[in-house]
Amino acid sequence: RSLKTKRKKIMILDEISELNKYVVVHPRFAAAFDYILNTNFDGMPVGKKEIEGKNIIAIIADEDGVPMMESCANFECHNTYIDIQVCFNGVETVGWKSRTTCVEPRGTYDKEKDVLFFEDAPDHFFKLHPGQFGIYFPNDVHAPMIGEGRIRKLIMKVKVY
Repeated sequence: RSLKTKRKKIMILDEISELNKYVVVHPRFAAAFDYILNTNFDGMPVGKKEIEGKNIIAIIADEDGVPMMESCANFECHNTYIDIQVCFNGVETVGWKSRTTCVEPRGTYDKEKDVLFFEDAPDHFFKLHPGQFGIYFPNDVHAPMIGEGRIRKLIMKVKVY
C-alpha cells in the first residue's frame, strides 16, 4: 500500500535570470514567467492588468517603503492566488513565517480580497534587490514593502487551481 501525502509548497527566492527553472512548480507559471521575461515594465503605469483572465493578473506597484511595524500590522497570506513578486527599483525587505506555525489570525479570511491577516510576527526577514523575485504560496505569510525610499515592483497573481 502506498501512503500519499500532500506536500505544501513554500516560498522561493532567487534571481530573475533563474526564473525558468521553476516553471515545473505550477502549470500556470510558464505563462506568468513568459510575461515577466518578455515585458518592458519601465514605462508601465501603476495598476492592475489581466494577463490570462482571472487566472494570471499583473499588478505594478510604485510606492514608498514602509516601516517594519506598519508592514507587520498587515501580515498576510492568500488562499486563491500565489504571489510572484519581482523587485525593479529600490530594496524591499519582506517578513515571512509559515502559515502552519501562525496561531493568531486577525479576523477571518476575506474571500473577495483573497487575504487573511495574522497578529503573529515574522520568523525571518530578507531583502529583495532589483533583479530578484519571491514566490509566495498560500502557506507563506508575508509582510512586504518594508524599506526606505521608493520601491517599484511587479506582483503577479497566479490562481492556485
